[in-house]
Amino acid sequence: MDRIQRLREYAREARPDLDRILDANQVGVLSTVVDSQPWSVPLLYARIGDSIVLHGSTGAGALRHVAAGAEANFCVFQMTGIVVADTLFDSSAQYSSAVVRGRLRVIQGDEATKALVQMSDRLIPGRSLEVADPTAKELAATLALALEITDDNWTAKVQPDGAEEPSDPTRWTGVVPMRTTYGPAEPSRWATGMDLPNTVRALCAEAE
Repeated sequence: MDRIQRLREYAREARPDLDRILDANQVGVLSTVVDSQPWSVPLLYARIGDSIVLHGSTGAGALRHVAAGAEANFCVFQMTGIVVADTLFDSSAQYSSAVVRGRLRVIQGDEATKALVQMSDRLIPGRSLEVADPTAKELAATLALALEITDDNWTAKVQPDGAEEPSDPTRWTGVVPMRTTYGPAEPSRWATGMDLPNTVRALCAEAE
């Protein structure tokens, strides 16, 4: 994959940097071309070892297309701050991004079951121990895919810079940090009055 050419000082070329970006996020955009038309689909994902694991309905057109061998691109972007400069031109954002390109592999059988459970536990750590195993019907309706991470099929960027010295020292400059956090749990109407499961308690505790 071509290296980043513009703003190369933000490029990250060590694999641990890519893993940190992927592991810090849960949603990415899968893009491909279907019948000469661009398609982009936002999807939950999890990095499991050297693979980005995705899943969706077996009836989803874009997923069936990439499952058949079409080239695809998966992008993750996380904004971490707004950079407030003394001009509109110099105002920007702090962010991390990663792009992985290639052909996806269909995961099948016991490997698919294991990958889907691992993905679920990546989103809600430990939840697989609190609920029933996936049924054969559920697995049959789910398409599990893996995008392998190799040495040369990805790029990553991190922009950590703040505001530069202003041309007008009377104007405020700086950074407004951004973060994603969990809020208090909101029970469904069927769970009103129930104690929170340990996994939900753990997620809520991260926000405290």
